[in-house]
Amino acid sequence: MMSDEKHRGHALVTGVASGIGKAIASRLLAEGWRITGLDRTAVDQTSDEFRSIAVDLSDAKHLGIELAGVEGVTAIVHAAGFMRTAPLGALDPADGEAMWRVHVEAAIVIANTLLPAMPSGGRVVLVGSRTASGAAGRSQYAASKAALYGLARSWAAELAPRGITVNVVAPGATETPMLNDPAREGVKPRLPPIGRFIRPEEIAALTAFLLTPDAAAITGQQIIVCGGGSL
Repeated sequence: MMSDEKHRGHALVTGVASGIGKAIASRLLAEGWRITGLDRTAVDQTSDEFRSIAVDLSDAKHLGIELAGVEGVTAIVHAAGFMRTAPLGALDPADGEAMWRVHVEAAIVIANTLLPAMPSGGRVVLVGSRTASGAAGRSQYAASKAALYGLARSWAAELAPRGITVNVVAPGATETPMLNDPAREGVKPRLPPIGRFIRPEEIAALTAFLLTPDAAAITGQQIIVCGGGSL
C-alpha cells in the first residue's frame, strides 16, 4: 500500500474536525500517512501531510465536485456522523433524511468516485455503530448505520478480486461531542460494563490496523467495539 517511499499511503478521512474522525486522522498522520480530511469547516492542522477540504457531506453534488480533485487515494475512512433521536410518534422525516445523506449517501458518493481508481491493496473503513442492531428511540439513526454494513458487504465482495478490503468499525458509546449532544437528550448513553466509555483513540487504533497489509484477509466484516455493552 506504499504510495511512495515517504508515505504509507494517502487516506481520505471524513469528519476530521472532532471526535472519532479527528482521532483517526491524528493516528494515521503519526503512522506516516498523507491525509485529505473532509469536514463542514476547514480544519487547522500543523502537519504538511494534511490537506483540509471544507465540504457539506450531505450535498452529494458539491461533494462529488470536491472529490474530483482528489487523486492517489489508497484508503478511505468515512467517520463523519451525527445522531437525532425520537420515539415512535415523534419521528421527524427530515432528521432521518439528514442522517441518511451524511452516513450513507456520502459513503456512496465517495466510494463511487474513488474506488474505481484505487490500486490493489486499498482499504475502506466505514464507521458504523453498535446501535445498528437496533435501539429504542434511535430507529432512524440505527437504520442509517445498519445500511453501512450492507454497503460494506456488497463492496467487499465486488472488490475482493482486486485486493481491496472493506470493513465496518462499529463503536458503542464513545467519548465524543456527540455523546453530550442535546439532540440525543431523550436517549442517554449507557456506561459499558468496563466502567467507562470507549475512547476515540481506541477506534482509531483499530481503524489504523485495518488499513495495514496485516489486515488483508479481513473484509466484509463489522467489528463491534463496545466495552462489553453487547454482552
